Amino acid sequence: MQQHFGGRPPNPRSVLLAEVAQATQRLADAGVPSPRNDAEELAAFVHGVKRGELHSVKDADFDARYWEVIARREAREPLQHITGRAFFRYTELQVGPGVFVPRPETESVVGWAIDAVRAMDVVEPLIVDLCTGSGAIALAMAQEVPRSRVHAVELSEDALRWTRKNVEGSRVELRQGDARDAFRDLDGQVDLVISNPPYIPLTEWEYVQPEARDYDPQLALFSGEDGLDLIRGLERTAHRLLRPGGVVVVEHADTQGGHVPWIFTEERGWADAADHPDLNNRPRFATARRAMP
Repeated sequence: MQQHFGGRPPNPRSVLLAEVAQATQRLADAGVPSPRNDAEELAAFVHGVKRGELHSVKDADFDARYWEVIARREAREPLQHITGRAFFRYTELQVGPGVFVPRPETESVVGWAIDAVRAMDVVEPLIVDLCTGSGAIALAMAQEVPRSRVHAVELSEDALRWTRKNVEGSRVELRQGDARDAFRDLDGQVDLVISNPPYIPLTEWEYVQPEARDYDPQLALFSGEDGLDLIRGLERTAHRLLRPGGVVVVEHADTQGGHVPWIFTEERGWADAADHPDLNNRPRFATARRAMP
């Protein structure tokens, strides 16, 4: 039997892991939705290691700045603003004040769109991303559909500062402008239009998580009394851009399931309008096909 002399047996837990446990409780008490994940991500960020390597940080190397970033997260500053990065599918993006932080829910929207483009009998599919924000969707489409030609548009100059950094060196062609009037030179040529537009009703302001309400740009969040104002405008943009048989994919709130497909009606030149669930089986995005003449 192993014996210990000169005091208590050594604690097998490192200082950092013990601090992470305390930080997790603090974040949980503050209402942070994913306290353990965020406590570990911030520990990895401060100490310059991956999350799976936290146990390797020596006690003497514990950085007290960890508690500074925990305090910021405790105040509901977004994790991605603190670290300056967001992960989306296979891409790491630079994000911060002025640009919408991409959410995991949008990954399923992009996954559907990628499958739809791959199923098209088109050698070099033409794709347009409206309201691109950080460029997450456009970059994912360009990376995962290698021969695609991807165009993206963003109105906000504050957001574009981040978008330009993210798309630099990629095949994404970025423009500044209003999504409702963009890409007139591509009318009738586009194979797929995709968008994650603002869709939160103004009446829901008080129910929005502080990370979004207080830090994401309002332009990227709210769109009229029912949240569908911009989607109605994008419906006409998509119809103008798409070739006959081309597809539109638009994200929406889970509470708007069933409403968005009705914007893409047969009377307005659409076919096969439908809603689709996200990974949590909640209505997340609508698709439609421009009707053949």
